[in-house]
Amino acid sequence: MSVRVRLLGLVLNRVTQPIEEVTDHAAQRAKRLALQRSVVGRWVFGRPDRRVTVEELDVTLPGRTLPALVYRPKAAGTGPRPVVVNYHGGGWVQGNTEQSGWLASRVAARTGAVVISPSYRFAPEHPFPAAADDAWETLRWIIDRAARIGVDPERVAVMGDSAGGNLAAVTALTTRDEGEPRLRAQVLIYPAVEMYEKYPSELRMPKAPVLTSANMRTFVQLYLQDAYGTDDWRASPLRATKHEDLPPAFILTAEFDPLLDNGSRYRDALQRAGVPVRYRMYTDAIHGFVSLPGLVGKQARQAVDDITDFLAERLAP
Repeated sequence: MSVRVRLLGLVLNRVTQPIEEVTDHAAQRAKRLALQRSVVGRWVFGRPDRRVTVEELDVTLPGRTLPALVYRPKAAGTGPRPVVVNYHGGGWVQGNTEQSGWLASRVAARTGAVVISPSYRFAPEHPFPAAADDAWETLRWIIDRAARIGVDPERVAVMGDSAGGNLAAVTALTTRDEGEPRLRAQVLIYPAVEMYEKYPSELRMPKAPVLTSANMRTFVQLYLQDAYGTDDWRASPLRATKHEDLPPAFILTAEFDPLLDNGSRYRDALQRAGVPVRYRMYTDAIHGFVSLPGLVGKQARQAVDDITDFLAERLAP
């Protein structure tokens, strides 16, 4: 690990409270959002691309309404656009739709797709499978209203980072089993695909910057609660009985991330099932780097280039 990454880890670990020490999750979420909106936060997390408009959208599901942000290219022209549904990270416990705005807006600007970043219910107030249900039902809600939103229901992709990568992978499995919509692609950014087993990357980097082994174990406990121990693939998509017939995937991992082996093992599972997979491990990168362009700019920009190239290819008419 380079000196730069070590120093970056020290800074991040000083300004963030470990999830295992949090007692008031609502207050912690508000604190994180305030930090993102501060001058420093806007530099760290980046600003939305000026080539898109940002709209608010309410996703109305039975018994709940979930806010979403819509990134629409200004130069999209007429006619329905492809759509990318992007699920944010945060361990199923925290995070928000704004934190991935830098990435989502650039994907929209460069591919011409409409990128929709929905929220979902958080644990511990709403444990598993609430987030997984919200992710799937939100996708269905968007497709059912494709004409109203201005998107093409035949050109759809899912994307997510960390816990959001878990939800994107689960949603891709669900759409395969349900038979619709037919996804064109899935982009899984350092996805959490296994709830229990500690792979070598976690054992090797238990105190990595941004995400530690203790963080990971706490997030899993908070999310699963009474379901802890379940083999349900909606918690651990790596444990699905089959991975055949899934949409082509692009899996991104970071060199200094305990979740590194989650991503590489999911790549292996998809490849064994005959699913086309593009994979890249970004050197000298840490967990969350795609959402931290102010701190890990080189790798974040390269990841955006790689993601947009993949999605432009997969979402072409």
